[in-house]
Amino acid sequence: MKLYFAPESRAVRIAWLLDELGLKYEIERYTVGDRALRTPEYQKIHPMGRIPVLEDGDVRIYESGAIVEYLLAKYDDGKLSPSPKDDDFPEYLQWLHYAEGSIMPQVNILVVETILLPPERRNDTNVARALKLLKVILSNVNNRMEGRDYLTGKFSGADIMTGHACFGAKNAGADISEMPNVQAYIDRLLKRPSLEKARSL
Repeated sequence: MKLYFAPESRAVRIAWLLDELGLKYEIERYTVGDRALRTPEYQKIHPMGRIPVLEDGDVRIYESGAIVEYLLAKYDDGKLSPSPKDDDFPEYLQWLHYAEGSIMPQVNILVVETILLPPERRNDTNVARALKLLKVILSNVNNRMEGRDYLTGKFSGADIMTGHACFGAKNAGADISEMPNVQAYIDRLLKRPSLEKARSL
């Protein structure tokens, strides 16, 4: 199994999950914005020149959420994902997809407007709107985490997706100073050995 990886990217989610599942894998390492990702050779691996990509035998799959679902469907024994027959399966799915459906679109705007664009092309209105929306989006997580350690009963793939998005949002500038449950949740996740390992790759 091979993971095309860059630090501080969504590929961290995949390395984290692979380690949580005890799966062996090799890494093809890049950096975010690496010119090698724009070459015709790499675009045969990912047509848009992005990270992550997972190769598992004859399977090649990208989109971090799809990779998480694939790995859990193929290799999980119920440790990190409930059965569709379980009562908490609908909520698990909701929080699994909350990362890319709600949190990360606003994080992407912040990254583009505050890091990737040169100062003369940045739009303060876009930044303000993204921060305002993130406050609402993360407040929902804060409410969900009241009295909980994880999003759906026990640690699961939903925490790998949405937990990762929460600390990505904080790192991008989201204000969680009035969201103690989100901060405690992030702190709890960052202490997991598999995430520590993935962030150090």
